[in-house]
Amino acid sequence: MEAAIALPNFFNEEGQVVLPTSWAAVPVHPLPVSYQVAAVLFVGCMGGRQAAALSQVAYLILGLSGFQVFSQGGGLDYWREPTFGYLLGFVPGAWVCGWLAFRPQKRVSLEWLALSSLGGLVLIHVCGALYLGALALAGQLSHPLVELLEQYSLFALPGQLVTVCLVAAVARVLRLILLY
Repeated sequence: MEAAIALPNFFNEEGQVVLPTSWAAVPVHPLPVSYQVAAVLFVGCMGGRQAAALSQVAYLILGLSGFQVFSQGGGLDYWREPTFGYLLGFVPGAWVCGWLAFRPQKRVSLEWLALSSLGGLVLIHVCGALYLGALALAGQLSHPLVELLEQYSLFALPGQLVTVCLVAAVARVLRLILLY
């Protein structure tokens, strides 16, 4: 006769969900998701390469001219921030996403929109990493380069991959409704 396996009880007396105490040692990391990236990719999927790139140029001009539209403020000194390279990457990332999303084909698919968004995301991260490398070579970083790459690229990537899927799904539905 087999012994019964004791399963953890996930409910207390009031019927509320309670996690086992042994799970307290499991490290939990939030997914740092900036919806700026989702907006960049969404404009590319919906507006095409020119509209997407121009919208990001306008965004950079607004932020550099002193409007507090960037995540940590704005102004001409913002180029010293480690995240500025990612903001610069918005322009080519949006352009590539828009270019791929409107490639001539019979009907745009969810997969193709996801691939175009992924292409834009990769370009944003490449530009950001190159900018961080340039700041490191110039001695302008207050933290080690590897630590900043982890923080701004590696740890952000899982959440941004989720937003790529969401952007592709929403863009697909809206493009079906708008008949293009």
